[in-house]
Amino acid sequence: MGREPFLPDLGKVFRARKGSKLSRFFRLFFEKNNIKKLIGTNFIALVIASSFIPTATKTQAIETNNISTPTVLTTESGIQFPVKRIMITQYYHFFHPGIDLDGVTGDPIFPISAGYVERVEYSAFGYGKAILVSHSSGIKSFYAHLSKVNVTTGQKVDKETKLGEMGSTGRAFGDHLHLEIHENGKPINPLTILPN
Repeated sequence: MGREPFLPDLGKVFRARKGSKLSRFFRLFFEKNNIKKLIGTNFIALVIASSFIPTATKTQAIETNNISTPTVLTTESGIQFPVKRIMITQYYHFFHPGIDLDGVTGDPIFPISAGYVERVEYSAFGYGKAILVSHSSGIKSFYAHLSKVNVTTGQKVDKETKLGEMGSTGRAFGDHLHLEIHENGKPINPLTILPN
């Protein structure tokens, strides 16, 4: 008895009357005994090999997550909008690495979260009066076009600290706050971390 060829006979594929040529080829390919043996053997080997792979059970996960220090719970939420009245006039996109929040000159501006003031900028062009606040986990927030700055470089701030007041300094067309959020040095869409 001769060995069965690995691929089906193309003459058989073209002579069959049902289905497309591609479906006929694969039907004949998988009907061959050699393929059935190969697939069956590999499946059995996979099942046997997977039985030797250790899996974590619920009790193991609980034991490894046992924390000896007490957990402090707080009712304060971590992130907030920097303005009391939220009205977005321009969204984040490729050429605008932040969002613009509408308001009037003098509206108070607050940090999105606790941190410290990394830098205070004053420019007649660009962002005008601006503040960069550094938070935990590589997050920084940038507040631009302010009319007044109330903080200094190095100052610790919490969510109740008034950073400054809304304005239209620098290259701004009307009163608004330009807010940028950076994660590990790269701008991200602020709406991905601000509350809904």
